[in-house]
Amino acid sequence: MTRLIVVRHGQTVWNLERKYQGHSDIALTDKGLRQAEAVGARLADEKIDAVYASDLSRAFKTAECIAARHSLTVRVVPALREIKFGDWEGLTYEQISAQWPGLLGKLWTTPDELQIPGGESFQQLKERAYAAIERIVAAHPDQTVVVVAHGGTICTILCAMLGVHLNHVWNIRQDNTAVNIIEYYEGRPTITLLNCVSHLVE
Repeated sequence: MTRLIVVRHGQTVWNLERKYQGHSDIALTDKGLRQAEAVGARLADEKIDAVYASDLSRAFKTAECIAARHSLTVRVVPALREIKFGDWEGLTYEQISAQWPGLLGKLWTTPDELQIPGGESFQQLKERAYAAIERIVAAHPDQTVVVVAHGGTICTILCAMLGVHLNHVWNIRQDNTAVNIIEYYEGRPTITLLNCVSHLVE
C-alpha cells in the first residue's frame, strides 16, 4: 500500500489580505512558519520516504519543515503550483469584481467553465497537478510520501481522485497546513483523512 500525505502550505501575507496568489511567490507569515513547524512536528513520527512540494516558497518552506524531521531533501515539482490567476494575482475579491463584473462569480458557481484572464482553467490545473501526483505515486510503491501544495490545487486533485465534477471543487475545504491522507489499494485511491488541522493550537 502506498500512502500519500497531502498538506497545504502555511499562512501567507496575501492570505491575510485576501488577495489571489496563484503563481505569485508570496512568503509565509510568522504565523505561517509556526503552522509549518507544527505540521512538521505532527508528522515527525510517521515513516516518510520522500517529500515533494511546489516550487513556490510558501509550499517549499512548509515542506522543508516536514522534511527536516526525517533528514530528507524536498523534491521540487512545479506542476504542483496553485492555479495561475493571471491578471487577478495580487488583487482582492472587490478589485476583481470591479474590473471584471460578473466574471468572478463563475469562480464560485461554475469554476469548470471559467478561463481566468491571463491565467489557467481548472481543467488545465487538474491535468497538470493530477498527472504529477500519479507520477509521484508510481515512483513510490508501498511507501509513504508527503506532497505540499496549494488549496485550489489540492481540492482539484481530490476531485480527480473522487471523480467529482470540477464545479464542486469548492465543496472541499483546505485550511492552512491541513493534512489529507490518501491510501492506494491496488492502484485505487481511498481518502482516509481530510482537512485535518488538529496540530494547530492557536
